Amino acid sequence: MKAFVSVDLEGMPYVVIPGHLSLKGVMYNEARQIATKVTLIVAEELHDNGVDEVVIADSHGPMVNLLTDSLPDYVELIRGYPRPTSMLSGIEGCDAALFLGYHAKAGTMRSIFDHTYSSLSISRLEINRIESSEFLLNAYGAGDLKVPVILVAGDHQLIEDDVKKYSPWVETVALKRSVSRAAARSFGISRIERELRAGVKRALTNVREQRAKLLVAERPVKMKVTFQSAYFADAAEMLPIVKRIDGLNVEFTASNMTEAYNLFELLCLASVGVDAIKKDQS
Repeated sequence: MKAFVSVDLEGMPYVVIPGHLSLKGVMYNEARQIATKVTLIVAEELHDNGVDEVVIADSHGPMVNLLTDSLPDYVELIRGYPRPTSMLSGIEGCDAALFLGYHAKAGTMRSIFDHTYSSLSISRLEINRIESSEFLLNAYGAGDLKVPVILVAGDHQLIEDDVKKYSPWVETVALKRSVSRAAARSFGISRIERELRAGVKRALTNVREQRAKLLVAERPVKMKVTFQSAYFADAAEMLPIVKRIDGLNVEFTASNMTEAYNLFELLCLASVGVDAIKKDQS
């Protein structure tokens, strides 16, 4: 059996300030250690319960967050960005997917680091008229490739808002409970480890007993993107496939979720370029 693990940072326990999240952040090294420990707990439990290979996609920011000096032989680590299907890179051919450190979508009240994919450029993402978090984006992407998501561990608000609503069969572990956008409550790491190991065991049992399900987006896939600034929408509408709706909103239709995901990622990358130009001109 081969499992895929996508690892974000904002939903990890104890990670609460911007200084945890960037390469130059004053608390970034602590966040890296936390994320690595959580990820290795899950990888070890997967392997101890019959998973032969674990593919881990480092999936936050520049995607070079996890420490590499203690990776076991059965783990393959995917690092670096940009890359096709971004947070799902390497999922092809896996039997199941697990999402770690995930967080609530942009605009969620009193939720730690709420955003959807790019806090720089994206205000709202809709997939087939459903307002979507990174969980939904990636779960639909996994479903498009016939890989069921079997466990989500992250912020409690994401679990309540999206995971239980759209995929109630998925096992969940709350790594933190938001107090505000920059504050959260987390239990001690020993308790978190127990809950993660138990969650992985339940998730694998669901796979073996054929209770794991795919979350599949209806085709063709229609995406609507609301940008933070009209600058970004100006750039997005240069793609012939993209239709400008108004100052901040664009939409496009793709034949499947993988294609839609990559087009969305391209719009986000274009926004980074536009932002760099704006800064050079100021």
